[in-house]
Parts: sequence; structure tokens; C-alpha cells
Amino acid sequence: MESMEENQQDDMAKSGTRTRLPRTILRRIALALYLLQYQLLAQPMSQGYTIPTIDLAQETHRQVIVDREAGQYLGHPTTCLLEDGKTMLCVYPKGHGRGAIVYKRSLDGGKTWSGRLRTPPSWGTSREVPTLHRVIDAAGKKRIIMWSGLYPARLAFSEDDGQNWSELQAAGNWGGIVVMGYVAPIGKQQGNYMAMFHDDGRFFGVEGKRSSFMTLYQTFSKDGGLSWTYPETIYKNDQIHLCEPGMVRSPDGKQMAVLLRENARRRNSHVMFSSDEADTWTKPRELPASLTGDRHTGVYAPDGRLFISFRDTTHQSPTKGDWVAWVGTYEDILHNREGQYRVRLMKNHKGADCAYPGVELLPDGTIVTTTYGHWTQGESPYIVSVRLKLSELDPRAPGQTR
Repeated sequence: MESMEENQQDDMAKSGTRTRLPRTILRRIALALYLLQYQLLAQPMSQGYTIPTIDLAQETHRQVIVDREAGQYLGHPTTCLLEDGKTMLCVYPKGHGRGAIVYKRSLDGGKTWSGRLRTPPSWGTSREVPTLHRVIDAAGKKRIIMWSGLYPARLAFSEDDGQNWSELQAAGNWGGIVVMGYVAPIGKQQGNYMAMFHDDGRFFGVEGKRSSFMTLYQTFSKDGGLSWTYPETIYKNDQIHLCEPGMVRSPDGKQMAVLLRENARRRNSHVMFSSDEADTWTKPRELPASLTGDRHTGVYAPDGRLFISFRDTTHQSPTKGDWVAWVGTYEDILHNREGQYRVRLMKNHKGADCAYPGVELLPDGTIVTTTYGHWTQGESPYIVSVRLKLSELDPRAPGQTR
């Protein structure tokens, strides 16, 4: 015999009336869904690596001081090598990720540097890390553009290889963090570019607030980098905070791989791929610990291997917090292999406050990588370049046959 309660439930079901579950049950369901979302992410990879590390930290003959000022924080440089293979430009802020932009030039591939060059007044108002990029429009006009982020993202340009610069001007009614992580030509039409950056909700709009999500954005230019589309979201997540994208192309140029910092510090760094010139992207997946770090910046060596420089934030690493690089192949990244070896470029003496590097390849195969860090115990960070060739390092890596 059915109970009165069961009859009432049947009547309510027939009438379409919905019953309300107790709050305790709803909370349990919500928690279960939250945990399921986390578990659906790929299973964590190893937090340590097995490839060898070559230590260059004490090899001062490789080091060139770009700029140093007692008591002044100098940070977060990027560089731009011009087509003559010798002229290199460098910009960086007087402060941690923000502050007046300092500008220098080298005429000998980074062996020596000018004094601080004059800059437009608005460069003194920069609120973020400046980034330099070579761009060429459809008519073949060459420019160098410099981004300065937060809200609004601002842009300056030079049409004479950095001799003269425009003021910083808003690129649109939007902003973000580390604008831009990279700028890359796309498609077959000269003058088309795409760029990528991230934000946590604070700086994309005028009255932003921090959210639990980290969002990756991309934007496009069809006029050689002078104007940019309103950014579109390509990935967001509140469990893993993927940011600071750095891009390398496959050797045949048909695929783009974007390496990503994981700022929640729950997982290793991640990578995602596009084989249709940024129309679509694969779901990000975790990288081996050997490639885990912040602000990946890479270049192909003459033999086709990749040299990728970054801040070491690997969970288990003897060089954690230092300025390091990874040497391997694109296929290693594609197939989630550890690579060949790591390099400690310099030892950082304060936490992990270092290594937003520029990386350039000179015509003779020399790699010049430049960044900031606390290179001297108890002193403010300053800017240093390290010079190397992979052929110099290969014999020092156990098990390498090159």
C-alpha cells in the first residue's frame, strides 16, 4: 500500500510541480560537480624532470650588463633584433612590472649598449611591462611597435627602426596583463598579425574586478600592427590559471604552439596548438616539468633545435626561482617529451623575481638572451645579457651525442 507521501509525490509529478531539494543536498551536489570538473582535467604529470642541467651561472665571460642603477629596480626587458643582425633594441620599466620605460640600443649584437635614450613623455606613464615587436604592413613598410598594458592597452610605434617614436596611445577600449605575450604574422597575406595576452578581470574593462578565472585573449591586425580588433576569449578556467603566452611555430610553419604559465601553481606549464592560423585552438594540456616556468620566449638555433628561456617555477627543481632555458625540438613539445637538457643562465638571489627574457639569434649562431634579476645578493635587480651557442653546450650535457 502506497503511503500518503508517495501519493503526494506522484500527484506533484503529474501536475508538473517541482520539489525543492534541501540546501544540504544542493551543497553536496555543487561540491561534487566542482570536484568532477577538477578531476576531468588531465591527470597531473610528474612535478620533476630527469634531463640534465648545464650551469652557466658562474661563467661571467658570457654576461653583459645592459643597465644597472644602485637602489633602483630595473625589470622585465624585451628586445628586438633588426635585420642587419647587429642592431638590438631593449626596453624595460623602472620598477616591478610598471614604471617609466627605459630605452637602450646596441649596435654590435648586444656586446655593448648605449646610454639611456630619450623617450616620448608618455613613456614615463607606463603601467605595465613594455614589449617590442617588428611588424611589416602589406605595402612592405617596416615598423617597430611597443605595447604597454593594463587598461587601456596602449601602443607606440617607430617607422625608422627606433630612431624616433610616437607617444603611447590607446589601442582600444580594452586592456590586460603582459600585453602582448607575443605578436606573430599569420596567414599568407603580408601585414596580418595576431597577438595574445591574459587578464584576471581587473584590467580588461574600465571598472574591472579580480575574478577567480584567468582568461586568455587574442586580437588581430590587418594593417601591419597599427590597429587591432576587439579581443576574443580563447580559454578561461578557475582551476588552472594559464597566462603569459609565448609562441613558437613548427619547423614547417604550419602549426603554432603557445606555451603558458600556470599561475595557480597547481600544475606544470601548459601548451595549446593551432593548425589553422589561430582560427581554432586545441584544449591546453600540461607540459613536462622540464618546460615549466613563466614567460617562455624561444628561438630556433641554426640546427633546428629550440632554445626557450623562462623563469624556473618547476615544482621540483634544483634551479627553482632562477633564470633557465630549455633545449629540445618542436617534436619534443608536440609529443610531450622532456627535451634534451636545461641550462641555468644565472642564479637569482631573491625568490623567483627574475627572467622575463628577450631572446635573439645572431647570424653566427650566437643566442643573446636578456633579462632582469637579483643577480647580486642584497642589491636591486638589474639587466643582463647572456651569450652562448648550443654547440658550446652540447658536449657538456651527459648523454648528448651532438
